[in-house]
Amino acid sequence: MTCRLLYVIGQLRAGGSERQLYYLLQAMDRERYRPVVVVWNVHENNVYAPLIRALGVTLHFFHPEFSAAAKLREFRRLVRELNPEVVHSYSFYTNFAAYWAAVGTQAVALGSIRSDFTFDKQSNGPWLSRLSSRWPRHQICNNSLAAAAVRRSRSLFVPEQVYVVRNGVDLELFRSVPLSATGQVHILGVGSLFPVKRWDRLLVSALELKQRGLDCLVRIAGDGPLRRSLEQLAQDLGLANCIEFIGHTDDIPRLLSGATFLVLTSDNEGCPNVVMEAMACGRAVVATDVGDIPSLVEDGKTGFVVRRGDDTALVARMATLITQIDLCRQMGEAGRVKAEREFGLDRLVAETLAAYRAAGWKDA
Repeated sequence: MTCRLLYVIGQLRAGGSERQLYYLLQAMDRERYRPVVVVWNVHENNVYAPLIRALGVTLHFFHPEFSAAAKLREFRRLVRELNPEVVHSYSFYTNFAAYWAAVGTQAVALGSIRSDFTFDKQSNGPWLSRLSSRWPRHQICNNSLAAAAVRRSRSLFVPEQVYVVRNGVDLELFRSVPLSATGQVHILGVGSLFPVKRWDRLLVSALELKQRGLDCLVRIAGDGPLRRSLEQLAQDLGLANCIEFIGHTDDIPRLLSGATFLVLTSDNEGCPNVVMEAMACGRAVVATDVGDIPSLVEDGKTGFVVRRGDDTALVARMATLITQIDLCRQMGEAGRVKAEREFGLDRLVAETLAAYRAAGWKDA
């Protein structure tokens, strides 16, 4: 078969990039653009694979024993077989693969910067980070902070042109649910249990809230290598009765509908899905000032933005929302209005296709 748009992504686990690719495929005119997805690494929990197949989109996986060089050769062969008009890498570390596979063809190659630009580079080793930072020449950032970092850089290893396309939210799936004025306050955190998410910061904040006599339950949805150590930290801090580790779940809309507000304590982010999803569900957000969060969350209107590392301010803002439920409700309602205005999937598709055209794609 042939395709017009070919996507390559690192894996299809339960991650933010994977969800955004699924949203893009879901919302685009698939009959017109005939998208195909190539998955670079086989993951034990490819949760988005059946969802993407259900859209009628063909998936290609490399053999798990293939070396990086073998994957490059096979991907290059596949690009020549499918003859796409656009090859779009949806993971930072597959950027160079997209460029290399498109060399010698008529395809327009684009890469992705899905988080903080410096963080992405530091996470992929010296050679791959340089190659994926420089090629393809055109790359799409999901946050304006990363784009600004590229434009300020004096390094040779940066793309020539970057476009900002913020993430989108399925506003039909993430619906606004009225906030209850009674019962225990439920604070929700959502994300993988990795060091960059700084869940330890949330646990220490929960201890401070408890010591102030503020009754609340902190629920953390997500899984990862830190789960056992975080559960032990909660025990050591005496928080076993007010911290709940839910593990991985696909039903984030239900969790948000039962939450009072969302807290995000990360040290690095791009354009975090969960912040946008919480706002779409009519929930206030307390978050650190990383990535595009200051643009997503209007401080004092749809939630609070605190300086990364300012744990005193983090606790204070959480305490404000615990004790002022009416304010919490007003912020959530304002967040839904903003989500409807700015976060829709039609906007995600339109801006992505516009970036392809700006990179040289001739959309027939």
